[in-house]
Amino acid sequence: MRNSFAIFGVALVLAAAATADTPRNVILFIGDGMSTPQRMVAEEFSRKMGNGPLAINAFPCQGTTRTYSASSLVTDSAAASTAIACGEKTANGSIGVDAKGRRLESCAEAAKKSGRKVGIVTSVTINHATPAGFYAHQKSRSMLYEIGQDLVASGFDLFMGGGLAGKYNGKNGNTYDNAAKAGYMVAEGREGLETLKRSARPGDKVWWRVGEDALPYAIDAKGDGPRLPEITKFALDFLGDGFFLMVEGGRVDWAGHANEAAANLRDMLELDDAVKVALEFQKTHPDTLIVVTGDHETGGMTMGFAGTGYAFYMERLANQTCSTDAFRKRYHELKKQGADFDAIAALMTECYGFKFNGDGSDPMTLTDAEIKSLKRHYAGSGLGDKARRIMQDRAGVGWTSGSHTGLPALTTSIGPGSERFTGLMDNTDISKIMESFWR
Repeated sequence: MRNSFAIFGVALVLAAAATADTPRNVILFIGDGMSTPQRMVAEEFSRKMGNGPLAINAFPCQGTTRTYSASSLVTDSAAASTAIACGEKTANGSIGVDAKGRRLESCAEAAKKSGRKVGIVTSVTINHATPAGFYAHQKSRSMLYEIGQDLVASGFDLFMGGGLAGKYNGKNGNTYDNAAKAGYMVAEGREGLETLKRSARPGDKVWWRVGEDALPYAIDAKGDGPRLPEITKFALDFLGDGFFLMVEGGRVDWAGHANEAAANLRDMLELDDAVKVALEFQKTHPDTLIVVTGDHETGGMTMGFAGTGYAFYMERLANQTCSTDAFRKRYHELKKQGADFDAIAALMTECYGFKFNGDGSDPMTLTDAEIKSLKRHYAGSGLGDKARRIMQDRAGVGWTSGSHTGLPALTTSIGPGSERFTGLMDNTDISKIMESFWR
């Protein structure tokens, strides 16, 4: 799919430029935890793998977006989502309310009032902070049950993603049951999605979830489980024409917190593939605006590491075949069965591409010091973290934090009205500009 963008990219730009300034359809992509470093690391990896640049980085209009919240230079996802969705700063932890706790109207709610259809798609739990900022109004992002009740009350046309993080029973009943009573077609898993593809009709309201958890990391995806590009396509087909759609790549943030470069860039590539689905839609609906932004940066990712000097070896991350979380699970299972270090070394070779023997000509060959360190962690604890650090040192990716940073986000756009998302902006401007389209 990635190679296809180069073929029709110029045509898309020309088609978008020829349309009116006011879009009929608006698609907002949010990479949670995505700033310039995440975009450029994934871009470099994509180029090294022969797939060319990211579509999101080739958009004609680009801007820099400040992300601070009302309470801190470093925002959390709740305050950032509220700013992007509602056009006003709030304190970290608050969802859809201002810094004094007063309810705010989101651009999604304004779109619904204007007669447009509204959809919310995410790769993580649907009551997580970023999607919640578009439909919920709670003083705390931890009020997961109440956020789920707000989802039902919103009346939006489509919700797709993970489940409700287990918080679906409360004093006002079961959230899924309440959604069904409110007229939603509630479906789950691959079978449920296929049912929706056959049965959902214009005017219906749908709520699909992959299960009760988030979608797995893209690097861990197995089988035919629905992924972000597929559910984005369903959302676009279902919403038709005259809509606002928000799509979140939420696992980018989770990988950033874990300082997991290989998982981070794979979810970045998947988000980019979802954007390409939107670009295909735009070809037949040229009055569609596509905006891609991040709510904040996570992890303090850097393109460079002292151990590799000025060199950057992103292609080495292709050797990693699963997340460190997935490695840990398999490692602990093997260790419980009495596996010795040699068996675990074979697992590390499978998961990270490490070579425990050789003359060093292969860049994935471990040094004696690294092998000794891995053995110490095998005997003690933290083997997964050590393996992850060695992997990223080989590639030249650095991290400064396990939390968010105050870096600005890069916002790119294409389509009618895209020229308004340029220059130095505040994240609150995104909502304000979008709301102006349906006044």
